[in-house]
Amino acid sequence: MATPTKPKRRARVVAGSAKAAVDSTIYLDDRLPFARWLRPQLRKLFPSHWSFLLGELALYSFALLVLTGTFLTLFYKPNPDVAFASVTEISLEVRGGLLMRQLHHWSATVFVLAIVAHMCRVFFTGAFRKPRELTWMLGVMLFGLALFEAFLGVSLTADQLAMTGLRQAQGLLLSIPLAGTYLSAFVFDGAFPGQVIPRVFVTHVLLVPGILLAVVPVHALILTWRQKHTERRATAADEHRVTGGPFFPYFAVKNGATALFTMGVIALLATFVRVNPVWEHGAYSQGGYPPSAQPFWYYGVLDGAQRLVPPWEITIGGYVLQLGLWIPPLILAVFFGVLFLYPFLERRFTGDGDYHQLLDRPSQAPVRTALGVAVITFFTVLWAGMWLSEASPEMHSAAGFPQPNPAPDALLTVPPDTYQVVVFGLRVAVFVLPVLAFLVTRAICRRRMS
Repeated sequence: MATPTKPKRRARVVAGSAKAAVDSTIYLDDRLPFARWLRPQLRKLFPSHWSFLLGELALYSFALLVLTGTFLTLFYKPNPDVAFASVTEISLEVRGGLLMRQLHHWSATVFVLAIVAHMCRVFFTGAFRKPRELTWMLGVMLFGLALFEAFLGVSLTADQLAMTGLRQAQGLLLSIPLAGTYLSAFVFDGAFPGQVIPRVFVTHVLLVPGILLAVVPVHALILTWRQKHTERRATAADEHRVTGGPFFPYFAVKNGATALFTMGVIALLATFVRVNPVWEHGAYSQGGYPPSAQPFWYYGVLDGAQRLVPPWEITIGGYVLQLGLWIPPLILAVFFGVLFLYPFLERRFTGDGDYHQLLDRPSQAPVRTALGVAVITFFTVLWAGMWLSEASPEMHSAAGFPQPNPAPDALLTVPPDTYQVVVFGLRVAVFVLPVLAFLVTRAICRRRMS
């Protein structure tokens, strides 16, 4: 009779670990019925079309933003006197610091780009309609917070370029009658630059990310999970049919591949494309010229609008109202307000209060599509205004004083006469091109419907 052999140590460890895992799962399920809740969630169907992954790109770039931002926070010193030196030290002395800075920058860029692309997809297909108004409004809130957070992050480098942007923000605050000086004192704690860097740091690292970490899961997970996903008309014949693949394993594997792809592309950009070399810009000095650099693309609309709006001023009751400064931010405020309330505005003008589970083709909603193209055209013209700059005049000192250094030229510098012609042309285009884009797009959509 053969004598049974004793199992090897590795086999005993594997069997014991498996039994412990099973026992732990049964123990937890008896007290917290995970299986009853988890089983239907794993079988929930998700769409397979690539356009539905644009929101996932924003989610994964946001996750990389949090990770790289945590690393940078460990080395950054939010003191006005040493902030620039700490950024330079992170870039040139800390091992992997420059890579982390550039990963953080490109994650922010992809985050904003993905949000814009995702919102365009939702808008042009009508995915914001009932019952998804709350999801749309949270998305608009995320868009605004992402832009504000990006401005705060760029300002933390405390170099000449960053402080020039903060100086412009202070000028806008000071232009507000009655409350302007109080608002400036609250933000800057006195004369510029005051204690603005520590306050920007707290807002950038704690306040805005805290709001984002609360809103992102509600927008991307809770509401999406609780609601039926929208259907493309090419794959569904009615409002009640559900198509797609189950969350596990189909959508989970697809999401994992999308996450790896997103982070891989960001890593390649961070490795091979240098951005914002603060050590070349130099520390902030009052009265110094800003470096020859254009604003980041997501500030281009505001910067371009400030160049195109004439420097209008009116005096009322002894107060000088700087209309030329207020019009660009007011345009953005109105845009975000209309965007936030657009589902209700469209319902009010169309009288359509039905539930919608099927997506529209853009040609099926001619007015909405034409309106979206017109708005994109309008902001593109404003964005184009930031690329051209007027050549700086020559500066001369009085006799006996050293001559000042010449101002660095911007990216695209033209003579004053040429600059005035271009600005005039863009001022005309900002009113004419959106109207033409609206009429042409609406005509094309109606032709496709007929």
